[in-house]
Amino acid sequence: LLLVSLAIAVHRFVSHKSVLIMKFAVATLLVASATAFTAPSFRQQTSSAFAPRVTELQAAKQAPHGGGELVDLIVKDDSEKTSLIESVDMEMQANPRQLCDVELIMNGGFTPLTGFMDEKTYSSVVESMALEDGTVFGLPVVFDTDDEDLKPGMKVLLKDGDRAIAIVEFTDKYVPDKPLECLKCYGTSAIEHPGALMVATERGKYYMGGKVTGLNLPIRDFPCRTPSEVRSELPDDKDVVAFQCRNPVHRAHYELFTRALDDPRVGDGGIVLVHPTCGPTQADDIPGDVRYKTYEVLKEETANPRVRWEYLPYSMHMAGPREAIQHMIIRKNFGCTHFIIGRDMAGSKSSVTGEDFYGAYDAQDIANENTDKLGVKPVPTLNLVFTDEEGYVTADYAKEKDLHIQKLSGTKFRQMLRGGEDIPEWFAFKSVVKVLRDNM
Repeated sequence: LLLVSLAIAVHRFVSHKSVLIMKFAVATLLVASATAFTAPSFRQQTSSAFAPRVTELQAAKQAPHGGGELVDLIVKDDSEKTSLIESVDMEMQANPRQLCDVELIMNGGFTPLTGFMDEKTYSSVVESMALEDGTVFGLPVVFDTDDEDLKPGMKVLLKDGDRAIAIVEFTDKYVPDKPLECLKCYGTSAIEHPGALMVATERGKYYMGGKVTGLNLPIRDFPCRTPSEVRSELPDDKDVVAFQCRNPVHRAHYELFTRALDDPRVGDGGIVLVHPTCGPTQADDIPGDVRYKTYEVLKEETANPRVRWEYLPYSMHMAGPREAIQHMIIRKNFGCTHFIIGRDMAGSKSSVTGEDFYGAYDAQDIANENTDKLGVKPVPTLNLVFTDEEGYVTADYAKEKDLHIQKLSGTKFRQMLRGGEDIPEWFAFKSVVKVLRDNM
């Protein structure tokens, strides 16, 4: 904690022009950490007013998170937008992570939030994984800044280039306890964790709470429909199983989410909503626009009527168990009743030692502990392997039948991809491979 505190203290006192250099200089020196991840305790029990109201059929159009109405903060009238823009005190460009967060606030993906978290709400989520009223919430949603001139009471227009996105009316400004935030939310204060590194070196000195008024959705390379739009096309009498991913979908992934429909937790006739995140993620991940192209060609190739495809403007934290909760909340707001959780979901490895920060089943455990509060049922993934004799089967079945298992590591796959070698079709779809090669 002292080491991350040192990184943050240095960040606070360096000049604006040297911030980036100093941040990364400090980052390279700090390798020690305090690691601890335990399922958070709740300071408050969820009140009946905020208890999830779920139908007996677990219908796709269940109540949004928090039990109230789906939040929609987007102004529809152009003249009203013009008047609001004329009332602001200043304009500023939103960074990619802020754009994702403000979009999910204004379109209802972060329901019941109606703005960036103030200090009390931030502290409650950090400490107890819940809003002040007890409603479960996985990670804080904050507006960060180094701007000394931003003050509570100011109205600021957030822009993406020339496009007006939202107005934030700030309510408070505070210096967050970043080491504690990292320890509670990521399970570690070590900046060898990508989420902790982001908090310590990318986020500004201050966090600010504020009410959001939406003006226009960002224009992206991939279409991100709102929760309301997605819900309008989901069946109202069938289970909807969400599959979250941040990488191209290969054969094993496809087998995982289609076979999830056979899980006894899922009702007859259920469908899968493949809902990839296309916002900022780990530095070595495939860019969002390329990932989007792989999803589109795969959607066309498979043409599976029980599989729907949508895209989420979400900024990954690699927060493991806490992020699993965040994803479940978002997918509930998009109308999903179930959520697929794989081994080490949203996990990450140390940039120093290469070791995993979370256990393989930590995300599944915390999801199971909170399923009643969330009103979403977790569906664990099968441990599938490809065999010469019977194709994809569970690892236990392959071992029992003494089947010959084929293996191909991600590293080897990337080497073959770059080298122009043939990729076995049991591992990857041809259409996906072509997109990846065309965009290398």
